[in-house]
Amino acid sequence: MSIEPDFITNDSELAVQQAMNLLRMGKIQLARKQAEAVLQETPEEIDCQLIIAAANRAQGDCVQAIQGLKDLLFKAPNFALAQQELGFAYADAGQVIAGIKALQRAVKINPKLATSWQKMGELFLVDGDEVSAAEAFKRHLLLSSHDPELINAVSLFSAGKIAHAEQACRLFLKKNPSDITAIRLLAEIGLKVGALNDALHLLERCLILAPEFDLARLTYAHVLNKSDKLEQALVQVNQLLDAKPNEYPLLVLQASILVKFGDCQPALACYEKLLSNYTPQPKIALSYAHALKTSGKAAEAIVAYRLAISLQASFGEAYWSLANLKTFKFEDDDIVAMRDQIESQNCTEVDNFHLCFALGKALEEREQYRESFLYYQRGNRIKEKLEVYDPENTENIVKRQKMTCSAELLSAATELGCQSPIPIFIVGLPRSGSTLLEQILATHSQVDGTKELGHIIGLARRLGGKKKHKDVSRYPEVLAELSAEQLSELGEEYIKQTAIQRGAAPFFIDKMPNNFLHIGLIKLILPNAKIIDARRHPMASGFSGYKQLFAKGQAFTYSQANIGRYYGSYVDVMDHWDRVLPGKVLRVQYEEVVADIEQQVRRILDFCGLPFEAGCLEFYNNQRPVRTASSEQVRQPIYSAGLEHWRHYEPYLDELKQNLGSVLSRYPLS
Repeated sequence: MSIEPDFITNDSELAVQQAMNLLRMGKIQLARKQAEAVLQETPEEIDCQLIIAAANRAQGDCVQAIQGLKDLLFKAPNFALAQQELGFAYADAGQVIAGIKALQRAVKINPKLATSWQKMGELFLVDGDEVSAAEAFKRHLLLSSHDPELINAVSLFSAGKIAHAEQACRLFLKKNPSDITAIRLLAEIGLKVGALNDALHLLERCLILAPEFDLARLTYAHVLNKSDKLEQALVQVNQLLDAKPNEYPLLVLQASILVKFGDCQPALACYEKLLSNYTPQPKIALSYAHALKTSGKAAEAIVAYRLAISLQASFGEAYWSLANLKTFKFEDDDIVAMRDQIESQNCTEVDNFHLCFALGKALEEREQYRESFLYYQRGNRIKEKLEVYDPENTENIVKRQKMTCSAELLSAATELGCQSPIPIFIVGLPRSGSTLLEQILATHSQVDGTKELGHIIGLARRLGGKKKHKDVSRYPEVLAELSAEQLSELGEEYIKQTAIQRGAAPFFIDKMPNNFLHIGLIKLILPNAKIIDARRHPMASGFSGYKQLFAKGQAFTYSQANIGRYYGSYVDVMDHWDRVLPGKVLRVQYEEVVADIEQQVRRILDFCGLPFEAGCLEFYNNQRPVRTASSEQVRQPIYSAGLEHWRHYEPYLDELKQNLGSVLSRYPLS
């Protein structure tokens, strides 16, 4: 194909501009030929070298594009547009970290490159760094705004003056109700303060006004995913992929949504595509391994975790994930490698605490308990500084629950709410046997296992009505104000929203441990739901939590003192539920399940109104996806060896004992 006569010129400067315009118009081959014609006369013309690289990327040859851009930047390191194009090429090739670094270099040279900030935000989301993603998107918003009033609102938001930014944005929208940039800014403000529903409504409005606003659609998909509205999220991602079928960040988001559906097979296929069609990335290998583990494919998961480590030697999360398989044993070389990385100057804080927990587990397996504890302690100290946990806040929440959720309030509501009997809630503290109980019940033919569902906690937050972090929540006091109609609507909403997580069985399990704080809410909106309290000896439960690194939440577990106080708060509120809801919560002691599993299984099934099925005693044969830290343990027959394992560490647990206080007297130490 020859260049059309209209584009031929002997003026080299004009020829370069024409090539640029052709590239922007999507006439890639014409742009390439025009640029090549210029380079024949002027081989060092850097704009045309950039055009050739961009053409290579547009035609799917990212390897050639990256090499050409590296050569160009060696000669012109401050060429901001070339750094930006290199970032785009890395992104298309699936090299997320390299893409972020190239884009960071681009905006350092020219901070006004709006598309660099946008792509950087997308890549940060892929990398799981939501804070950096939000900052990059704020910079993009600032650069893509033109009205002085809107620029002021964005500037206030960027400066962290959230309330002032919201006020300025709303004032602007009163005068300009269809300004999609302002609507998106208000959605970003909503996300910042945790108002997910408000953000969703705003983004929906944005897309009605501007269906082609891809950045708003991407944000909308992420918020839907975060809100567990998975079907809707997948629709949005698929719509974006229709236009950009090989867009790496979109493929990663698609895979993460598929994982959350519960059926990991489509997600596994997606991750395999990402690893085979793009340069393998450590975090993609890690996510692939997680999906394999959830599917019960432990041997394949180990291979994938080791792939992640081979791609990034300091990848602490991959080491910890191996340790978290529980049945995995580290080799001598692994221990040497972990020690070296911990002491390395290149080891980040995040990698460090992951490695400390992993090494603590490796040494525990070798019965080197003193040194094992020192690494657990080291990892916990790092994590405690990074987490925000106030034991007095939990104690205050318990006090308010006890004052609000009286026997009178709860007994009066037994005929209200949604009367569906299908949910079975398993509550308690993490590492107390809740996954075992879930696996036993999920093996029953009439029960679907799901995962730790966040819907009840989400309802509690919504009822609290907090718009800003410093606002005082109206929950749980608001429970006493809800009408019969509202209680019914909330219960029906829960049943509807959780439908995507379950199959066709008549009953399903919600295994969110922290729901023990919300049993009053559960019984008000779902009075026929069954609730099981999974409990374990406080020293065993406490130490098991202390040596467990949680993916998110459970901030109390990184301090022995906080664990002791939290366990006390848990027992306090559970005692309250026993008083005001007599017989409505079944307590199952982990030690009793281990001692006589058949008796306890019969007791649990009877409480749930289910006929006995012998298959529940062989729960370990159930190959359903399991996402918690106990995923490998519940695929083995029950064993008693772990009951007293904490005693190996008893000399180092005085702080835990002291803070458990009188609670420990219920479980005397023999």
